Amino acid sequence: MTTGTAIKTMLQLATPTTRQIMILEWGFSVDDPPGADGVVELIDTNVAATVTAHVASGVVNLDPNGATTLLTLGTSATGYTSTSEGVVTAARPLDAVSLSSVSGESGLCYVRTFMPDDRPIVAVSRFLRVRATTPTTAADMRCWVTFQEVG
Repeated sequence: MTTGTAIKTMLQLATPTTRQIMILEWGFSVDDPPGADGVVELIDTNVAATVTAHVASGVVNLDPNGATTLLTLGTSATGYTSTSEGVVTAARPLDAVSLSSVSGESGLCYVRTFMPDDRPIVAVSRFLRVRATTPTTAADMRCWVTFQEVG
């Protein structure tokens, strides 16, 4: 997906009213450095971006015998590559990574595995977002979140 030249939600997960999610790992890779210094962040927020909706089969369960996800699906729920960010009124930053505009100054791949006692939990009826800011030049990015649904 292309980041754009302003803040953009690249991936969004929407928890249902009955389940929380625990973040196990997240990461991204970028093809080229952005034209100006940027940032990629993982946030827990109360407002959804408008996204391209995921389908249930697009949210892969790592357990081959596991149930289908209970994440809320839809254009204002679980999806990718936002077209509108919405007005965030409350957010909790979970991680952030600076991107340098200079090739080789910062890594173009990032993976963070949270240790068991440090794993963030996203409460019910909230949104987890991977957002990118690349101010002058759009970059091609792939991102992911590994999570466990908690009843």
